[in-house]
Amino acid sequence: MYVAIEGVIGVGKTTLARLLQPAFDAEIILEVFEENPFLSDFYSDRQRYAFQTQIFFLLSRYHQQRRTIHEIVATGRNLFADYTFAKDALFASINLKGDELGMYHKVHEALAEKIEKPDLLVYLQAATDTLMQRIAQRDRPYERQMERSYIDQLNHAYDDFFSKPFDHTPVLTIDTNNLNIIQNPEHLKMMADRIKQSLGLPPFQQSLPMPGSA
Repeated sequence: MYVAIEGVIGVGKTTLARLLQPAFDAEIILEVFEENPFLSDFYSDRQRYAFQTQIFFLLSRYHQQRRTIHEIVATGRNLFADYTFAKDALFASINLKGDELGMYHKVHEALAEKIEKPDLLVYLQAATDTLMQRIAQRDRPYERQMERSYIDQLNHAYDDFFSKPFDHTPVLTIDTNNLNIIQNPEHLKMMADRIKQSLGLPPFQQSLPMPGSA
């Protein structure tokens, strides 16, 4: 079982992956973003540093996916990842233009052929104001200059991206605006049940609705 968790910056992908790990006796793979030397400069001057930031992320994520995820899936162990390789192209479509975007897509397409696809993608949704509150609460230094307009643009892009068939992978969409999986164990349990139900894994309770989910 390989489940990837997706959503806009600040929606709670990493937190959910960590909290679900013991319930599924799973390995977890977390996106490595702090190592990107261009990230802080990107948030202060997106146009100037967009291409360097995207290419670094693309190659970093490719190497992590090819080595670690492939090895875990090959052993038959359960796995949660807090990102997908495919979503990198979504960011590129927003941050790059012209020849840079064309070059990026050629590289991404060539690398994507060798990437393991998840059995299920869990797409976490939240309103832009909710995302901004969560970003402020975690207070990462390089995110302090993040513009609301950029998060809102990403939010709409994510909704559009995952509203369509996603790379032959089933998508479970969950609205997280009214959920607090850290302070409310029932919210976490409902999420776990929905994932089990989507994968056809017992036990799950079909009678438990997820507040605000789709």
